[in-house]
Amino acid sequence: MPPKKPPRRTAERILEVTLDLFNRFGEPNVSTTLISAELNISPGNLYYHYPAKDELINSLFGRYERALDELLQAADGVSNVEDAWLFFHMLFELIWQYRFLYRDLNDLLSKNRKLETHFQFVLKNKARAVHSLIDGLARGHAMQIDAESAAPAAEAMVVVLTYWLSYEYVRDPRHALEPENAAASMGRGAFHVLSLLQPYLDPDSKAHLRRLAGSYTTT
Repeated sequence: MPPKKPPRRTAERILEVTLDLFNRFGEPNVSTTLISAELNISPGNLYYHYPAKDELINSLFGRYERALDELLQAADGVSNVEDAWLFFHMLFELIWQYRFLYRDLNDLLSKNRKLETHFQFVLKNKARAVHSLIDGLARGHAMQIDAESAAPAAEAMVVVLTYWLSYEYVRDPRHALEPENAAASMGRGAFHVLSLLQPYLDPDSKAHLRRLAGSYTTT
């Protein structure tokens, strides 16, 4: 018989279950009592690992921030629309994985000093990556854009990246953030971020973007 897998550490299980609950119900609607009940552990056991709810939030945010920093490095290798589409789709997949952060972003920032500080770095790193992506598309002759136009385009792209899931939620509060809608939501997000560059894309790249977006542009 193969050896039994060691049981997952309690701290790891707590984070996994907390992320699922935050994503399903929104962080403000999830108490530590609910997390303990979902895990079938005592509140004391939960507090032993994470003495405050903010520590759960900060631990999850730390995971997200590390994964984001690694992913954003891929922007340096983008040279065509297909590369850009894949990059933004992967970025939205990560945002979806930690969607509670974006669903309740303003509320979280107002209550949590660490998030307030660190999200400034998130925005700066996203902006750096988007500028790098725009430069790569220009070097790859997929688009022509001057520096004066690139700066506001990049900032608008960061705004859409940051608030797309909030828009999806407002548009359809009961269904938008359900798992079955993930693919459509991410596809629409990737298309609308890249569509901000449409005025600057060459005709072939513009047509290819629309083919990549497919049905997402009509839903």
